[in-house]
Amino acid sequence: MVMLLFSFETHREMASTFEKAISGLQSGRFTVTRFDNGELRVIVKSPVTAEHCFVLGSIAPPDEQFLSVLLLAHTLKKEGARKVTALLPYMAYTRQDKNKAGESMATAWAGLLVEASGYDQVITIDVHSEADKQFFSIPLVSLSPAEVLAAALTSYHLTDATIVAPDRGAIARCEAVTAAARMPKGEIPYFEKRRGEAGVIQVGPIGKVSARVVMIDDILDTGGTLTSACEKLMGAGVQEIYVMVTHALFTGAHWTQLWSLGVKKIFCTDTVPLPRDLDRSNIVILSSVPLLQKQLLSYESEDSVKA
Repeated sequence: MVMLLFSFETHREMASTFEKAISGLQSGRFTVTRFDNGELRVIVKSPVTAEHCFVLGSIAPPDEQFLSVLLLAHTLKKEGARKVTALLPYMAYTRQDKNKAGESMATAWAGLLVEASGYDQVITIDVHSEADKQFFSIPLVSLSPAEVLAAALTSYHLTDATIVAPDRGAIARCEAVTAAARMPKGEIPYFEKRRGEAGVIQVGPIGKVSARVVMIDDILDTGGTLTSACEKLMGAGVQEIYVMVTHALFTGAHWTQLWSLGVKKIFCTDTVPLPRDLDRSNIVILSSVPLLQKQLLSYESEDSVKA
């Protein structure tokens, strides 16, 4: 019994690495086309009856990606796949996990769609919040990037810097990285958002910081939270700032202000395909492949026992 990996083009390089390293993993063939009226059509070209199929891709915008990932799972199950696992290195829509009056709650919506389409489980890296798992009735496995980020801290001689969380939600993530890097335990300085007369303002840093700081978070989108934090860190006397994120979206141009706010380097993993025109001179890309590969190998052993 083999495992079949159906990879979208955006993750083809990552898929190739998996297929070379895991003997029991084979490439699954499929196409995604459109009818003349624009409707999507998926055609699975590999036999999948009774097989464990993995779908490697993204449900992040453009929306076509989400629909294609869903339709592929439905087609695999229709063709007799025993189990379908979603490999989504970056789990989009998980920031919409609060029940705010009048607003969409997209995390719950995404969980329902993924399950309804035929997925039996989801594997991702560093989900936005552990609480997001409650919105999925199927297993949502979130792999920690702590070891990967810790290795970068050590390689770039940053273990003597102060680790800072840009908000309360990032404190646990910072603690996991410092533990993996075997750094001394201590309180993690952080920022928090408070509502005042002028609206929501960012307060901090709360806690002591040194002249060198590493800010760790899960997502860099437009960079609004991080640029605001960097401004306050510079005001607190910080001279060097390094940013570490798991998922780098690099949306728009606002985040580029980080370079003028004391940021020397941005470390990010490859969970999100980066824009080809991105200036990477001060961006360090860390591989998430070992995390996912280890997880895939565990399924290889599990499936061989069942066979």
